[in-house]
Amino acid sequence: MWKDSFLKYLLFERNYSGKTIISYRTDLDEFEAYFKGVDEELDFTRVDADIIRGWMLSLMEEGCAETTVNRKLSSLRSFYRYLLRQKVVTVDPAAKVTGPKKKKPLPVFVRDEDMDSLLKEEGFAQTFEGVRDRTMLEVFYSTGMRRAELIALKDADVDFSSLMIKVTGKRNKQRLIPFGEQLREVLEAYLAERNRFYAGECGTFFIRKGGKPLSPSSVNYIVRRYLSKVVTLKKKSPHVLRHTFATSMLNHHAELEAVKELLGHESLTTTEVYTHTTFEELKQVYEQAHPRA
Repeated sequence: MWKDSFLKYLLFERNYSGKTIISYRTDLDEFEAYFKGVDEELDFTRVDADIIRGWMLSLMEEGCAETTVNRKLSSLRSFYRYLLRQKVVTVDPAAKVTGPKKKKPLPVFVRDEDMDSLLKEEGFAQTFEGVRDRTMLEVFYSTGMRRAELIALKDADVDFSSLMIKVTGKRNKQRLIPFGEQLREVLEAYLAERNRFYAGECGTFFIRKGGKPLSPSSVNYIVRRYLSKVVTLKKKSPHVLRHTFATSMLNHHAELEAVKELLGHESLTTTEVYTHTTFEELKQVYEQAHPRA
């Protein structure tokens, strides 16, 4: 009963996606199966922290990664916070349970000089697709928006008079991202080429043949294709360009809070990972430049 009530709360009040709801349901179902195996008389309102720790240990023994275990623990924490608010329980058994620690890998990013080399006009075909692809890469690099945000971008979201792009991010949260004159020229050139290429009405800003919106896989392919020309990174995805935007901003002395807002992060902790990246850059510069490094 309370499990279904919680999932409806996430769907209708928190506006979580269907995919996220399925993940929460799976986590809660798996936890329920575990504690029922320990004691059939138990229910969600009667488990304690030891039961949760035992479940986490069993997950790790089954080979689950630390990130997976922590995600499942996060699901339980959200669920029990909900039960506390509903006065179903008086104590949160997940509150004092600590998940397994794992060192986060540093975000992969492209250096500024490599991006400058990539975005030179001569590297793109003088066709609609070539102009579109270059514009997409410029937008990713200049705004840090996510792949889904770029695909959903509409003409009305780009305000050329105030040099602002309205982005609709996760959970339909909107934010404004400023852009400069250089990107403005690129965007205007793209629109002029798009109007020559397709005379019909466009549902989205970036289109493919027939005026249809781009698919996630096609965006991935475009980014990977062009990044392969300038970098040897194993990962060559739109998210790498998001990392590149954040790292470049911080390397050029942007405030962490400002970068957080531009990226649409809910927590400053999420953005702080980029400070470690920039520190690694400083270490490399020191080691290359100082005679006693």
